[in-house]
Amino acid sequence: MFTPLFKFNFFGVEISYVIAAVIGILFGYTLERAGFGDAKKLANQFYFRDMTVLKVMFTAIVVAMAGILLLNLVGILDIKQIYINPTYLWPQIVGGIIMGIGFVIGGYCPGTSLVASATGKLDGMMYVAGALFGMLVFAESFPLFQDFTKTGFMGNAKLTDWLGLSPGIVAFLVIVMALFMFWGAEILEKKFKVEES
Repeated sequence: MFTPLFKFNFFGVEISYVIAAVIGILFGYTLERAGFGDAKKLANQFYFRDMTVLKVMFTAIVVAMAGILLLNLVGILDIKQIYINPTYLWPQIVGGIIMGIGFVIGGYCPGTSLVASATGKLDGMMYVAGALFGMLVFAESFPLFQDFTKTGFMGNAKLTDWLGLSPGIVAFLVIVMALFMFWGAEILEKKFKVEES
């Protein structure tokens, strides 16, 4: 096993910053080319008129999951060396709700708001400014709810452990779920486009 490369000192911190910057620029370019720098396209997800976001996210999940499992299987990637954020169930649920509400109201997630800002969209810039202000408020008021941020600790939770199934079976189930979601998304898009006309 010889990856993750940075963890095994294949390159230093400086090179890792360069790689991160290149990946970030390419990711932003890809998001813009896919139309994700447009708040209307993103907001249409919540009206079931354009389910591109759901399709892209499920595709990314399936590709990353399958790639990690295959690289682990052939001995290129040591899956045990991949860092997994610890799960704090209740604060992460609350954070997800807050982010979801912000996504619906503003039409952007944090990444797509940066893409919109980089292309000169005023609404994207305002969204980024709001996010930065929210971070400031969070940091300054953190002592008030610091204890809550540690509730529902589940360690490095994985679906395989939670379901008691092998990684291969979980991967298969996620792929089946993704296919079902793609099928459902197509039905919703057709249904709501017909209702609009």
